[in-house]
Amino acid sequence: MSFIQIHGLTKVYTSGADRVEALKGVDLAITEGTFLGVMGQSGSGKSTLLAILGGLCHPTAGSVQVDGIDLYALGGERLADFRREYLGFIFQSFNLVPYLTALENVMLPLAVKSMPTAEKRERARQVLARVGLAARERHLPNQLSGGEQERVAIARALVNRPPLLLADEPTGSLDTTTSEEIMTLLQQLNEEGQTIVMVTHNPENRAWFHRIVSLRDGRLDTDEAMAPPKAQAVHA
Repeated sequence: MSFIQIHGLTKVYTSGADRVEALKGVDLAITEGTFLGVMGQSGSGKSTLLAILGGLCHPTAGSVQVDGIDLYALGGERLADFRREYLGFIFQSFNLVPYLTALENVMLPLAVKSMPTAEKRERARQVLARVGLAARERHLPNQLSGGEQERVAIARALVNRPPLLLADEPTGSLDTTTSEEIMTLLQQLNEEGQTIVMVTHNPENRAWFHRIVSLRDGRLDTDEAMAPPKAQAVHA
């Protein structure tokens, strides 16, 4: 059985008399340990798919199962628990709290966990070291480069040790060199067993994925298996 099973996923947005079908009956199965790229033009439904997969936006019809759990059969509190335990989110805009240090930002997802503060701090330090920012833990976001802020965002997504990372255009605001550094980091995490679903509009990111699905007008347009990333051009 696939780690993620999506069946007949449909999402309709309405505003007055206006009706927009963002997703139209999408079926998709994703194996555990996959690095999946989701591509398509603006308005194709990429971000809506990611939001529904992350339990952030209820579908109009269809189902999403992660590790055998039917997300939208869960009540609100149980769905929030699922997000905390299973998911790490990485956003293009970083979404860091400006008045908290890098370490404090990474510790945020641990706030609801009943564990000693010292243990939370140590776990956050370990993850910051994992993304190469051990020396920057006391810096505020405005004291970090764009690439460093993205690494903090990745560390924050990892600190709960979730089995699934969801990334929405994580390199969208970064220059080419920094983008490659972030993609290298994500590839390393994937090689360690992390399942990653990443939305991107950048064709240069294609070489990093195991598999690419493309959406067009809310429907699954193409589904392409890629050569193993190590067989691609060297990026490290």
